[in-house]
Amino acid sequence: MPKELTLVDSVSVPEGVVSRELDGETVLLNLDTGIYFGLDAVGTDMWRAMHSTKALGEAVETVRAQYAADPVVLRDDLLRLAHQMLTKGLLQVSSSTSSPSGT
Repeated sequence: MPKELTLVDSVSVPEGVVSRELDGETVLLNLDTGIYFGLDAVGTDMWRAMHSTKALGEAVETVRAQYAADPVVLRDDLLRLAHQMLTKGLLQVSSSTSSPSGT
Protein backbone atom coordinates (compact mmCIF):
# COMPACT_ATOMS: atom_id res chain seq x y z
CA MET A 1 0.00 0.00 0.00
CA PRO A 2 1.49 3.39 -0.99
CA LYS A 3 2.24 5.90 1.72
CA GLU A 4 -0.28 8.59 2.51
CA LEU A 5 0.59 11.73 0.56
CA THR A 6 1.02 15.13 2.18
CA LEU A 7 1.27 18.65 0.81
CA VAL A 8 5.07 18.57 1.03
CA ASP A 9 5.34 15.51 -1.22
CA SER A 10 6.28 15.87 -4.86
CA VAL A 11 5.09 13.45 -7.51
CA SER A 12 6.23 12.51 -10.99
CA VAL A 13 5.00 10.31 -13.79
CA PRO A 14 6.63 6.89 -14.10
CA GLU A 15 8.34 6.13 -17.39
CA GLY A 16 5.66 3.64 -18.56
CA VAL A 17 2.75 6.09 -18.20
CA VAL A 18 1.41 8.10 -21.12
CA SER A 19 -1.28 10.75 -21.14
CA ARG A 20 -3.33 12.43 -23.79
CA GLU A 21 -5.51 15.51 -23.41
CA LEU A 22 -8.54 16.09 -25.60
CA ASP A 23 -11.16 18.81 -25.20
CA GLY A 24 -10.01 19.64 -21.66
CA GLU A 25 -10.12 16.05 -20.42
CA THR A 26 -7.18 13.70 -19.98
CA VAL A 27 -6.72 9.97 -20.39
CA LEU A 28 -3.78 8.23 -18.70
CA LEU A 29 -2.51 4.76 -19.49
CA ASN A 30 0.10 2.72 -17.67
CA LEU A 31 1.68 0.75 -20.50
CA ASP A 32 3.26 -1.70 -18.05
CA THR A 33 0.03 -2.68 -16.26
CA GLY A 34 -2.68 -1.71 -18.76
CA ILE A 35 -4.38 0.50 -16.14
CA TYR A 36 -6.44 3.23 -17.77
CA PHE A 37 -7.62 6.36 -15.94
CA GLY A 38 -9.79 9.23 -17.16
CA LEU A 39 -9.85 12.77 -15.79
CA ASP A 40 -12.57 15.37 -16.20
CA ALA A 41 -11.73 19.07 -16.69
CA VAL A 42 -11.06 19.73 -12.98
CA GLY A 43 -8.99 16.56 -12.67
CA THR A 44 -7.04 17.65 -15.75
CA ASP A 45 -6.29 21.01 -14.13
CA MET A 46 -5.11 19.17 -11.01
CA TRP A 47 -2.97 16.85 -13.16
CA ARG A 48 -1.35 19.84 -14.89
CA ALA A 49 -0.74 21.56 -11.54
CA MET A 50 0.93 18.46 -10.10
CA HIS A 51 3.42 18.54 -13.00
CA SER A 52 4.14 22.25 -12.99
CA THR A 53 4.94 22.56 -9.27
CA LYS A 54 7.48 21.07 -6.90
CA ALA A 55 5.16 20.01 -4.07
CA LEU A 56 1.50 19.03 -3.90
CA GLY A 57 0.86 22.06 -1.67
CA GLU A 58 1.96 24.31 -4.54
CA ALA A 59 -0.33 22.36 -6.88
CA VAL A 60 -3.25 23.04 -4.54
CA GLU A 61 -2.48 26.78 -4.68
CA THR A 62 -2.29 26.68 -8.48
CA VAL A 63 -5.70 25.00 -8.73
CA ARG A 64 -7.13 27.29 -6.05
CA ALA A 65 -6.25 30.30 -8.25
CA GLN A 66 -8.41 28.78 -11.02
CA TYR A 67 -11.53 27.91 -9.01
CA ALA A 68 -13.74 29.70 -6.51
CA ALA A 69 -14.01 26.70 -4.21
CA ASP A 70 -13.35 25.96 -0.57
CA PRO A 71 -9.55 25.58 -0.19
CA VAL A 72 -9.98 22.63 2.17
CA VAL A 73 -12.14 20.82 -0.38
CA LEU A 74 -9.61 21.50 -3.16
CA ARG A 75 -6.76 20.27 -0.97
CA ASP A 76 -8.61 17.10 -0.03
CA ASP A 77 -9.68 16.44 -3.63
CA LEU A 78 -6.18 16.93 -5.02
CA LEU A 79 -4.60 14.71 -2.37
CA ARG A 80 -7.26 12.03 -2.96
CA LEU A 81 -6.69 12.16 -6.74
CA ALA A 82 -2.91 11.98 -6.31
CA HIS A 83 -3.29 9.02 -3.95
CA GLN A 84 -5.58 7.17 -6.39
CA MET A 85 -3.09 7.74 -9.19
CA LEU A 86 -0.20 6.62 -6.97
CA THR A 87 -2.09 3.45 -6.03
CA LYS A 88 -2.73 2.68 -9.72
CA GLY A 89 0.91 3.25 -10.67
CA LEU A 90 0.15 6.41 -12.64
CA LEU A 91 2.26 8.61 -10.32
CA GLN A 92 5.26 8.03 -8.11
CA VAL A 93 6.58 10.01 -5.17
CA SER A 94 9.62 12.01 -6.20
CA SER A 95 12.65 12.38 -4.02
CA SER A 96 12.68 15.73 -2.25
CA THR A 97 16.44 15.83 -2.74
CA SER A 98 16.34 15.55 -6.50
CA SER A 99 18.13 18.26 -8.43
CA PRO A 100 16.04 20.85 -10.23
CA SER A 101 15.49 20.26 -13.91
CA GLY A 102 14.04 22.69 -16.36
CA THR A 103 10.96 20.51 -16.94
